[in-house]
Amino acid sequence: MIVDDESDIRSTVKTVLEKEGYKVIAATNGDDALKKWLKQKSDLILLDIMMPGTPVREIVPKLKGAKIAYLSVVRTSEAEKEDLMKSKNIVDFIQKPFDIKELVKRVKKLVGS
Repeated sequence: MIVDDESDIRSTVKTVLEKEGYKVIAATNGDDALKKWLKQKSDLILLDIMMPGTPVREIVPKLKGAKIAYLSVVRTSEAEKEDLMKSKNIVDFIQKPFDIKELVKRVKKLVGS
């Protein structure tokens, strides 16, 4: 699942990962992601940290059992990253803009395929 309020990021990531053989669900914000997650679990959630609506920090605990990789355009310090990575289901932190090949490599590693 790709969760980002920017449609170009959602569509690009969805297209790239589908070409790699993944089934991709797209969500526009945390609330949309939670609704879709409850209907259909996914192997990995690529979750933008900064989106309108319910803060991501409130959404993450509700995604019980989800494997989540944060996507962030905001430069964060190591201390901030450590704080963001405290939740057990946060498995990676990917800085935007990201290299498509690197994104695919990390998704493959995180999904285990």
